[in-house]
Amino acid sequence: MLRMRGKTKVAIKQLFIGFSLSVLVACAGTNSDADRSALRGSDCIYEPSIRGYTVLDESNLIVSTSGRRKYHVTLQRRAFGLKSSWGIAFRSHTSSICSAFSEVLFEDHFDGGPIRIRNIRRLNPDEEEDLLIRYGKKKPAIEHTPVPQDVKGAEVEELDPDADDE
Repeated sequence: MLRMRGKTKVAIKQLFIGFSLSVLVACAGTNSDADRSALRGSDCIYEPSIRGYTVLDESNLIVSTSGRRKYHVTLQRRAFGLKSSWGIAFRSHTSSICSAFSEVLFEDHFDGGPIRIRNIRRLNPDEEEDLLIRYGKKKPAIEHTPVPQDVKGAEVEELDPDADDE
């Protein structure tokens, strides 16, 4: 009877491990970024797809990826020197850059330490343009017309009605 209990415990452990692995495989088997972000509740960036970035200020970036996708990355604290840095790197334990688990590194940082990512959000083209305008990286397409001002010497002349037509 003792042998049966030992085999039963092993079988239960194997079932538990098998169930846990199948749940992990099901979560990892999603096909698109949209599916993955819906499951997690926040967006992640597949690190090999990163093509470039734009520094908005010392705690905000726009990251460009393949497929013309753009992401707004917010850091947990200000990264003094980020604007003048020649390059940045992302550090993650997986191939995905996700908020709260990944970090940004750059050489010109005064203490040399990584800065954790607070939030990553996928942008549509309008949101990207709004961010660029808000942070002064792009001028708005519609400019307000200036208030009309009086111009000296632009008075209207009246012609003399009594003058001879020649």
